[in-house]
Amino acid sequence: MQTLTASTSVSSIQRHTPRRTGRSGSLSFSARAVSSPPRAPAPSRFVRGADAAPAKPLIAVPKAPAVERQEKKLNFFQRAAATALDAFEEGFVANVLERPHGLSRTVDPAVQIAGNFAPVGETPPVQALPVTGRIPPFINGVYARNGANPHFDPVAGHHLFDGDGMVHALRIRNGVAETYASRFTETERLQQERALGRPMFPKAIGELHGHSGIARLALFYARAACGLIDPSRGTGVANAGLVYFNGHLLAMSEDDIPYHVRVTDDGDLQTVGRYDFDGQLECPMIAHPKLDPATGELHALSYDVIKKPYLKYFYFKADGTKSADVEIPLDQPTMIHDFAITENYVVVPDHQVVFKLQEMLRGGSPVVLDKEKTSRFGVLPKCAADASEMVWVDVPDCFCFHLWNAWEEEESDEVVVIGSCMTPADSIFNESDECLESVLTEIRLNTRTGESTRRPILALSEQVNLEVGMVNSNLLGRKTRYAYLAVAEPWPKVSGFAKVDLATGELTKFEYGEGRFGGEPCFVPMDPAASRGEDDGYILTFVHDEAAGTSELLVVNAADMRLEATIQLPSRVPYGFHGTFVTGKELESQA
Repeated sequence: MQTLTASTSVSSIQRHTPRRTGRSGSLSFSARAVSSPPRAPAPSRFVRGADAAPAKPLIAVPKAPAVERQEKKLNFFQRAAATALDAFEEGFVANVLERPHGLSRTVDPAVQIAGNFAPVGETPPVQALPVTGRIPPFINGVYARNGANPHFDPVAGHHLFDGDGMVHALRIRNGVAETYASRFTETERLQQERALGRPMFPKAIGELHGHSGIARLALFYARAACGLIDPSRGTGVANAGLVYFNGHLLAMSEDDIPYHVRVTDDGDLQTVGRYDFDGQLECPMIAHPKLDPATGELHALSYDVIKKPYLKYFYFKADGTKSADVEIPLDQPTMIHDFAITENYVVVPDHQVVFKLQEMLRGGSPVVLDKEKTSRFGVLPKCAADASEMVWVDVPDCFCFHLWNAWEEEESDEVVVIGSCMTPADSIFNESDECLESVLTEIRLNTRTGESTRRPILALSEQVNLEVGMVNSNLLGRKTRYAYLAVAEPWPKVSGFAKVDLATGELTKFEYGEGRFGGEPCFVPMDPAASRGEDDGYILTFVHDEAAGTSELLVVNAADMRLEATIQLPSRVPYGFHGTFVTGKELESQA
């Protein structure tokens, strides 16, 4: 194994810790908003150290909110209903059902949004970012990364996945780091909550468990019935994935349809609105659609936790035309966060983490590890007319939160799937005494015999937790030799990333250094016409130095894993989720 280190300086962290009550293990919260600077008409220039001093609290009641608040006008009945429901929330839900009981670490805001997981305010475009080293001139476009950034202080339990979506974008052109900006994705949910001055939509993971979760659902539906909120306009947070397709940069989470976010000429980010593909999409879409590099088609799944069909597959042609839905029969609603494509097939996981809403009646979480269920993968032709064409292959005791690639091997009638097998399977959602392991694994599905095999790609002596990452996107769905994945240690932080030879198991690490952590490595491939190989390209990734209080973007040569350039950022970038690179040509063709 080869290990390389980065001498990086990375931005300022201001810690947010929810106020604890006198009761051990209990928490008390108030609804406050993240303070953000107002939207500026023109970009500002980078001033070194301007964000280093914590001049004001990270979370505070904003005197000048990022977007001018539009007060929701209520009639007499609505005002009375709002007062009564607020009193019920505070007097019964909070004081009786929640505060007397401690929170597990998986939904404790003091854990989930502590340190550099804490939210930040928006940053209008800042120009002329300082660069150490040399940015390769072929990198021309915008690196955009999504993440959860709660606008309001949690009022109850909160999971990292619950926060409002915020996109961080850095424009690079001709070897210059031109601009950096960060903006909330203006979801319908966020706009309604901002108008009301407090969180009103339930947190899907942090709040919806046990009897208090049932009560918060009842509150939500009661407020909707009274016209205080309108869930028909969307309930999603758009905080997980980003994909550029057919002129649209789409911010996604699996609880809603995507949001169209536009990169402006001055490097700012503008939310255009919910994007239903011109009225074609009527259901939520998971945050990891797959863009086929050969056809330009976008393949996607949608799952439902309440009613059948629990799972649907569909795709969009390169011009944005949607296919018919293929309803995939499942016995119970299942957590399907990701899937894979090959040249001719989609590969759908049906694993052991399922939704059982009745568990809330027993005081538990609706996200459950079903140990009686056998995990399996379904292989379906991309253009299948219905699910009868799907071949299911059992892969016992397998849970892959993310899949990195898949391809066909005709000589053996096998589909090869590369993913990170996670144990305990539900540890992201439910507290566990076991240490989380995420093992990079090769899974072989024989569609003729129905048999499967799997093997860890790394030698036991070199095993590390590998999560969030990618292969060369120009080869998605085709056999690849390399994967670039985050080293998720100490979990859930990311201390570096690794280049893995999927054939030999050779591991080359790029480590950020002591006290420095980052997130997903984003591979920017060389133009295929000029490429000298699969690993001809560069890795872009945000890194934060927890001691120095600085954040940076690193540019690393993907072939030799050497640091090429470091771009200093004007403000703190929290640890986040997934990103993408939008080329200069794509920016010019934005809708």
